[in-house]
Amino acid sequence: MEEIDLKELFQIFWNKKIQIILIILIFMVIGIIYSVGFVTPMYSSSTTLVLAGTSNSPEQNQTAETITATDLTINSKLVSTYSVLVKSENILGQVISNLGINVDEEQLKKHVEVTSVEDTELIEITVSNENPEYAARIANEIANVFKEKIAGDVYNINNVYIWDEAKVATEPSNVNHPKNIVIFAFIGAVISAMYVLIVNMLDTTVKTQEDIEKSIKIPVLASIPMYDMDMEKLKKGKGGRR
Repeated sequence: MEEIDLKELFQIFWNKKIQIILIILIFMVIGIIYSVGFVTPMYSSSTTLVLAGTSNSPEQNQTAETITATDLTINSKLVSTYSVLVKSENILGQVISNLGINVDEEQLKKHVEVTSVEDTELIEITVSNENPEYAARIANEIANVFKEKIAGDVYNINNVYIWDEAKVATEPSNVNHPKNIVIFAFIGAVISAMYVLIVNMLDTTVKTQEDIEKSIKIPVLASIPMYDMDMEKLKKGKGGRR
């Protein structure tokens, strides 16, 4: 019984294949329009900070040949603290002032992401902006300002170094046309499947002998084929003319 139901289900979808394909194509077009016309391209640039020695003066730190276990312990504890301080208004306000950009701290904060690599002393600062050059400039300036603040105003230690500077991105980070098309195609497939099932549930017409048996619970003993009387008369008329 289950095999018959699966066959019937497949047949239902097969009979509606044109509608299904059209719905999927319509949603793929919608996906292209959405991706191209409604998504503002944003470019992301990242800079990486590394926490090294914790000497109180840059001169001592530059001449230090080894990093002690104490340094590593202090740095591992400071990573999470530094990750929060990077997005503080004190840091971002100084960045805005240095670059002379027309934005407030809260707006800039929304476009700054700070992540720390687990079990390391690495902090990654990522900035997103509609202008790829601005994104790289802001990321590098945040790193520079943060390094200076930590060395001078906050902890008075020089343990933050810029490992990788942010570079200008060439491709937007939030636009992926193939991915959007696939997502919208999948949505179209789901909606088309729901459409076919609902239409089939609402269709109460009798199409086959099996439909009658299911409806009245009585087996069909015989069936009378449809006979087109007009076509038969037409055939006889043509035969008479000969």
